[in-house]
Amino acid sequence: MKGSKPVSVRPSLTFTFAAALLVCTVFTACQSQPSPIHRFPGYPVGFNERGVASWYGPGFHGNKTANGERYDMHKLTAAHRTLPLGSIAVVRSVSTGRQVTVRINDRGPFAKGRVLDLSLAGAEAIGMTGTGTDQIELQVVGYQVRPEGMGVLRVQVGAFADPLNARGLFEQVGAQYPGGRVVQVELSEGRRYRVQVGQFLTEADAQTASSRLDAQYHLQSFVVRDDG
Repeated sequence: MKGSKPVSVRPSLTFTFAAALLVCTVFTACQSQPSPIHRFPGYPVGFNERGVASWYGPGFHGNKTANGERYDMHKLTAAHRTLPLGSIAVVRSVSTGRQVTVRINDRGPFAKGRVLDLSLAGAEAIGMTGTGTDQIELQVVGYQVRPEGMGVLRVQVGAFADPLNARGLFEQVGAQYPGGRVVQVELSEGRRYRVQVGQFLTEADAQTASSRLDAQYHLQSFVVRDDG
């Protein structure tokens, strides 16, 4: 999320044509006639997740998102660490009961214990701008196909302001899970170096690796999807 590039799941929703029409009705981006929603093997239509959501706004307005768009805080979008970019999800606030349909176009939140970063418009729709965070439930109801595909999964084991610290952790941990990298990102608080290891095709494998690394090195790692 925020200029970077790089969850137990339970299928419970059969996506139908009627649902697609509902999404197109309430989803702002449908005004520009987005690509048709498709289903294909491996894509998590019906994915459910519950956790803490936050939101991001003026400090990132106009920055490039993970899918190459410019972030517009007034559009109904969101950032998620692993859902394929182009995913369409219904997000419901547990505290207010309000819900909104958003498109995943960015990566984040890069904070342990949070599952989603909503745009300002998305946060306003469910009434969470005052508190800053909220307990939410999300369900994937569709997908706008991207030519790049979904990308591999990696485990992010740390983020540092000092590149030497990032390189040191990468050399210590990366040998166990080849194919990793150190990603340089520009954030509002300054330049950061994210250490990501491995290449995984399933979330189960990535989560297993994350748990092992946390136990072995006393980390607070999490799984991210590589979109570039």
